Amino acid sequence: MALLRERLAVLQPQALSIDDESHHHAGHAGAGGGGHFALSIVAAGFSGKNTVARHRMIYDAAGDLMRGRIHALSIRAKSPEEV
Repeated sequence: MALLRERLAVLQPQALSIDDESHHHAGHAGAGGGGHFALSIVAAGFSGKNTVARHRMIYDAAGDLMRGRIHALSIRAKSPEEV
């Protein structure tokens, strides 16, 4: 999703992959309200932060997308040292 990629640019990712997995959730009760995505991101800003803090940074960057266009987001967030 290009818009999510644009929003996540604020985190200055060194690597970023967004896969649309919506087709795996066809017929799911909430599937009609937004897409299902798998995100893999590497950013220096994640260094020294725990998983919850990293996810909050991502949700903050995604902003209103999480309340409409994105129904579910699977996240793999790593610092460069962890790659």
